[in-house]
Amino acid sequence: MNNPIPPRAKKIPHTLEIHNHVRIDDYFWLNDRENPEVIDYLNQENAYYKAMTAHTESFQKDLFAEMKSRIKEDDSSVPYFYNGYYYITRFEAGKDYPIYARKKGSLEAAEELLFDCNEMAKGHSYFQMSGLSVSEDNQWISFGIDTVSRRQYVIQIKNLVTGEILPYKIENTTAGGTWSADGMYLFYCRKDDKTLRADTIYRHEIGTDPSQDVKVYYEKDDTFDVSVYKSKSKKYIMITSESTLTSEYQYVLASEPTAPFTVFQKRTRELEYSVSHYGNHFYIVTNKDGATNFKLMKTEEGKTEKEYWVDVLPHREEVLLEGIDIFKDFLVVSERSEGLNKIRIMRWDGSVDYYLPFTSETYMAYTTTNLDFDTTILRYAYQSLTTPASVIDFDMITQERIVLKEQEVLGGKFDKNNYIEERIWATARDGVQVPISLVYHKNCKKDGTNPLLQYAYGSYGVNIEPYFSTTRLSLLDRGFIYAIAHIRGGEDLGRKWYEDGKMLKKMNTFTDFIDCSRFLIEEKYTSPVHLYAEGGSAGGLLMGAVINMNPELYYGVIAQVPFVDVVTTMLDDTIPLTTGEYDEWGNPNEKEYYDYMLAYSPYDNVKAQNYPNLYISTGLHDSQVQYWEPAKWLAKLRDLKTDTNFLFLDTNMDAGHGGASGRFEALKEVAKEFAFLFDLEKIKS
Repeated sequence: MNNPIPPRAKKIPHTLEIHNHVRIDDYFWLNDRENPEVIDYLNQENAYYKAMTAHTESFQKDLFAEMKSRIKEDDSSVPYFYNGYYYITRFEAGKDYPIYARKKGSLEAAEELLFDCNEMAKGHSYFQMSGLSVSEDNQWISFGIDTVSRRQYVIQIKNLVTGEILPYKIENTTAGGTWSADGMYLFYCRKDDKTLRADTIYRHEIGTDPSQDVKVYYEKDDTFDVSVYKSKSKKYIMITSESTLTSEYQYVLASEPTAPFTVFQKRTRELEYSVSHYGNHFYIVTNKDGATNFKLMKTEEGKTEKEYWVDVLPHREEVLLEGIDIFKDFLVVSERSEGLNKIRIMRWDGSVDYYLPFTSETYMAYTTTNLDFDTTILRYAYQSLTTPASVIDFDMITQERIVLKEQEVLGGKFDKNNYIEERIWATARDGVQVPISLVYHKNCKKDGTNPLLQYAYGSYGVNIEPYFSTTRLSLLDRGFIYAIAHIRGGEDLGRKWYEDGKMLKKMNTFTDFIDCSRFLIEEKYTSPVHLYAEGGSAGGLLMGAVINMNPELYYGVIAQVPFVDVVTTMLDDTIPLTTGEYDEWGNPNEKEYYDYMLAYSPYDNVKAQNYPNLYISTGLHDSQVQYWEPAKWLAKLRDLKTDTNFLFLDTNMDAGHGGASGRFEALKEVAKEFAFLFDLEKIKS
């Protein structure tokens, strides 16, 4: 039987010129989701992908069933206590969406249903609830709903006494709301209609028409986003304005919500800080005074300018300060050193200072929901590549641990002792040591024949932690090794690790990934005919760059919602998120950055050469990476590549950047990706 002929997007040359340099974009026309020809082309690509993978459909269903069978369907979160109530999120068997509930005073109390998202999602192909916020008097709860997947949430308010949802809606928000102390006012953030930049803070008075809401603050600088939150002490409402490199906070007493906000410390280019409140002081995590890895400072209320800040924890060259949790008697510090999380516990009086003991070679640990000031109990989570996630209550005085919940892996087949996790270090071409976290079945032999999936992200200072995954077991049990390359552009080895993988050093991100691949091949974990790579969003840019540079290293590549048309996107300040990205990628309106970005932009560097097998996914409504980037990239690849390898574009016509909603629908997308890999490895079941 003959394979179907792949679609070919028509070419309509479009001239793009800046800095006396001309680019011709033959597929610029795909940048119009209202054009029926664009939708027709995407549907043709979907039909081609479906036809070419029809022989794997049964296997995809089996994989979906296998992955779903490991998940406890009737599951619930560990309850947390806040302001007189225990809050619980639970799932029921056979249902895709969470149920939010609470119990007053005791876990034995009757359950009060807050929201059943399964009922609310009916009639919607996509549904996401976010930003639940309860007023201090326990009378109101605000919540955000997105039914399009563009992260434009509609806020509504429910009366928790009567059960009534107020009849008005607040459109185009970030979902979250922050209540005044008296519960009469809700502060929230609106987005720009076109760019989707979070730019304005409003104050809503309960029971009034949202059209009358008061604009509290508008952020004029289009490289900044704004947000609003309440301090853990409940004393202050804080507005944050942040760009990649600069912060500014404003505050007002939660008991005086109609008073004007006061600037904490006016923005200073490249001064970053975040603010917590306790007692009569503000505590500030900041890079002030050249503290690249951040330090902790404090200042008195009423003296918030930086000249009043004094050191609490000084800067350390080898330790990244990631955040703090404040308690009545203890300060808990989240740090990262040598690429691993550390949790440090200190008494305010200086009598106690110790670290939680973690012994695994590679793991992740982090503090979770700690809303209560007056407690000696710290709640944190722990997991590793072979250890399911646990939620733990730790008594900071007695140092006793209580495991409240460990993620269950159903099916009766999982035994962590069947898997090996390790951390190895690859030497990059400039001599830098790059950590790689690995997990594989104990039966794997280092003889170069193992299929290996190498994953990375490498942007925005985001760390890809060595987390546990039940879905990943479907790879490991079929002989795959899974590798996370902790490349520059993340913050795994401190702030400098991030700085060395952005702007005019962005190329380090790509060469690190390639050098990790070569190391894995040299050490016989795998070989080029069994090496696969995966990345999404900015990690999709990574995929596009490395296959232009060294396509011969990879047999197959998965690129999820890939950011591949870097130069054109960064020159278009009407596209969501563009202006806020200038401190990450550079501003191509400046020739130096234009030339540098042009040197690695995946779309601009597609050329006539062999490429690996490619599975590319996107969402029509994606607000982060517009669908036309992967569509254009695939069209150009299909026109220029010189091989006969697979090239698939799979567009979800209902979803956005995060893919399908619902915990089980998302597994179908994972099953597609795994089936693509298994098909290339000739693994049939």
